[in-house]
Amino acid sequence: MTAPNRNTLWARTLVAELEATGIDAVCIAPGSRSTPLTVAFAESDVRVFSHLDERSAAFFALGRAKRTGKPTPLVCTSGTAAANFHPAVIEASQARVPMLVLTADRPHELRDSGANQTIDQQKLYGDSVRWYAELPEPEADARKLRSLRTTAARAVASATGTPPGPVHLNVPFRKPLEPTEVPGDVPEGFADENPLAAEGREGPFVKTGQGRSELGESQIRRVREAVSAAERGLVVVGPANAPTPSRDALALLAKATGFPVLADPLSGHRFGHTTLQFADDERAGTASALVVGGYDGYLGAVAESWPDPEVVIRFGASPTSKVLRQYLEASDARQFLVDPAGGWREATFTATDLLVADPTRFARQIASGLGSPDSGGETERVAWRDRFADAERRYWDLVADARDDRLFEGGVLSAVAEDAPDPATVMVSNSMPVRDLDRFGRPREADLSVLGNRGASGIDGITSTGLGSGSATDDPLVVVTGDLAYYHDMNGLLAILRCDVDATIVVVNNDGGGIFHMLPIEEFEPPFTDQFRTPHGLDFEPTGDLYGFDFERVADLSDFRSAFGESVESEGTQVVEVVTDSESSHRFREQFERRVGDELGS
Repeated sequence: MTAPNRNTLWARTLVAELEATGIDAVCIAPGSRSTPLTVAFAESDVRVFSHLDERSAAFFALGRAKRTGKPTPLVCTSGTAAANFHPAVIEASQARVPMLVLTADRPHELRDSGANQTIDQQKLYGDSVRWYAELPEPEADARKLRSLRTTAARAVASATGTPPGPVHLNVPFRKPLEPTEVPGDVPEGFADENPLAAEGREGPFVKTGQGRSELGESQIRRVREAVSAAERGLVVVGPANAPTPSRDALALLAKATGFPVLADPLSGHRFGHTTLQFADDERAGTASALVVGGYDGYLGAVAESWPDPEVVIRFGASPTSKVLRQYLEASDARQFLVDPAGGWREATFTATDLLVADPTRFARQIASGLGSPDSGGETERVAWRDRFADAERRYWDLVADARDDRLFEGGVLSAVAEDAPDPATVMVSNSMPVRDLDRFGRPREADLSVLGNRGASGIDGITSTGLGSGSATDDPLVVVTGDLAYYHDMNGLLAILRCDVDATIVVVNNDGGGIFHMLPIEEFEPPFTDQFRTPHGLDFEPTGDLYGFDFERVADLSDFRSAFGESVESEGTQVVEVVTDSESSHRFREQFERRVGDELGS
């Protein structure tokens, strides 16, 4: 590898090494100090996504990594540009999503000197990164280039390790930044004399072997004994912020135990299962396991009349459902928390056992040593499973009735879960949309990859995360967001054109922070309306003209389902806005909860 100057040589080497690790896409925000990196990526075979806004760029990279499982590097210039990556870095850390941040920087002598656009970028993201490294200043030196290649390979391995997360490389450059010829900067014959440094190796310069955490046989036997002795058990699969088992492995575990699977909508298991049964499946009465999705709607109503579970096996992060979290907290069950990194993902502090193990291997190991549960007869385990199956059937009938009666926000999410194409990627915003999907999103066999930013649970970057995930697949993309989250990330809409991503974006517009109606502050007026619900009165329709997509506003569920169905079958991007009233929607949720209690709680 040759180059006109040391900066170009350095950047080309870094990019080549990232390519060798399998990096095939990058998000770049324009800037001067990052010129060597930008030019090197532009000259490479890596797909470049150009973003004008650093915060949107970072969430786009986050979404793409959620869908691909590998980092999409971020490149920016020095100064506050790097700070704008920080919200997405936090989310990537909390949600265990691989990310690689490359921040260009001024040379060392300009730091703490008042030089323009110069801030302290060392360890800028604090403990939110898995690893930080300050690269040396570029030089045509064989040892330094081998170090650079090693650092690049280590960075990708760290970002995708256990647990995955963000890695930050700070990359200082001094001028000239452009690929202009600098005589003597790269000695003639350098590449021929130093082939290892200049050309690297076949594949990554350093190959990192990733091992899997595994329990010993005595520990596996201890879990099997607890499961075998339990007549009432549950498998709870939370959001995939912490790894969950593969679908096949979970099916083996569920069938071997006979335990119902309570699947969070973000777990990767509420939708897409063909090896487990659903409550409306005619086989469910005699099936050895089933997927449960309505628990958030009815567990609070039946908790006092149902016996407690005796054993709970938990995968993934803490469930979205507060009702489920409280149900598990109140039970006296033995709770096995499975996490390959040994992280504590359970904020009620009632889990009894932390198992540091790969979830897929763990599920297979437990299942392999259990006899098949009784699939017939009146055993307590069958009665326990059938209790959930019956509650599911009755609950989803109530949801269907409620959805037919009127437009409410939960009905919109219910319709999205039911009508989304098979397959599809579905990105769901925080605050009410993800909660409504949890309560009203009925399990189905359609292969829906449902994503959400539940690491730090912010409303920033939702649209960009969705568009990033959509860029990684040919599946139809659906983004469901609230009005405040839509407003928060309008800059991200530019990626529709610049990054060639098509989407159906559903905006549930209740004119402010409707989620605050769920909190006691609702009773205090003022300041509730002005300082918490914060109605904005914005008309979002002009965003269609600004960013080049079709915009349609609907006012009832029938019109929504029609517009949604047309959009997911159409090319290009469409925004479907559903106008609701936050207070009446919350009151309806309360009425529905009472109805469920009357029907199922007796």
